[in-house]
Amino acid sequence: MIESTKTPAPADLRDSLARAIAQVNTVVLGKRREVRLAFVCLLAGGHLLIEDLPGVGKTTLAHALAATLGLGFQRVQFTSDLLPSDITGVGIYDREAGRFKFHPGPLFTQLLLADEINRGMPKTQGALLEAMAEEQVTVDGVTHRLPPPFFVVATQNPLDFAGTYPLPDSQLDRFMLRMSLGYPDRNAELAMLASADRRSVLDALTPCLAPEHILELRQACAKILASPALIAYVQSLLDASRRHADIRIGLSPRAGLALLASARAHALLAGRGHVLPEDVQAVFPFVAAHRLTPGASARVDRDRLALQLLEATPIAG
Repeated sequence: MIESTKTPAPADLRDSLARAIAQVNTVVLGKRREVRLAFVCLLAGGHLLIEDLPGVGKTTLAHALAATLGLGFQRVQFTSDLLPSDITGVGIYDREAGRFKFHPGPLFTQLLLADEINRGMPKTQGALLEAMAEEQVTVDGVTHRLPPPFFVVATQNPLDFAGTYPLPDSQLDRFMLRMSLGYPDRNAELAMLASADRRSVLDALTPCLAPEHILELRQACAKILASPALIAYVQSLLDASRRHADIRIGLSPRAGLALLASARAHALLAGRGHVLPEDVQAVFPFVAAHRLTPGASARVDRDRLALQLLEATPIAG
């Protein structure tokens, strides 16, 4: 339960948010941290990339979020023959009207599940990521706004799987958070095996929030206080990434803004009206790791590099 009255969000809205998180946790068992991170990303106004093996609950999490938050939902299965117009929509000539009429694609929803995004061709990946950045698409010279709140949950298979096209680093940067779900622990898996089918569990979910509430919570997140000392700590992490011997390309200013936005959302979920260093540390690996480019001689992966930065950077006084 989110108990503090110090956050900018009204108490009834915070209670509804707590119920929403609890409901998603009844579907995605044993993944409380990951469910919390998904809400952090949503409230911070970003998009979420889940990189993991098939069958561990990525799609279930997206369905549970949409049902719990009362959001319009569409799923796109990325394949090698998927075209940009298949997701953005297309103009079709209307003979009676004597003009082209736009038929929106599945992008025109509030929560889009982009399943196995790295199986799509780079041109189609780029069309999605452009829409994520601009929250609009342009077809036949006409710009169409996407319905707010627009939230993309993209899934990605490990790159050693056949038939994948890895996202360039510049496109990975469009995702505010990247995480993995992993296998459930023993107790969670036993409970899952003994429970009803996941589809029937999802069908039983009821909305705890509405789209307008998500927009209001995003505004509340933006009002969470980040002190000068806290901002200095964030900048120190950015600077450390640029000076690390094993990192060829460090974190950009945009990564810093994403880190602050995520930390504010994490603070709101903790019931506080101000950000603590612990909020930054809780989200940093998930905001930073996919944005780091290791050097050619680096012997550790991106996730380990992010943890090294946390360990080596002192909290600003």
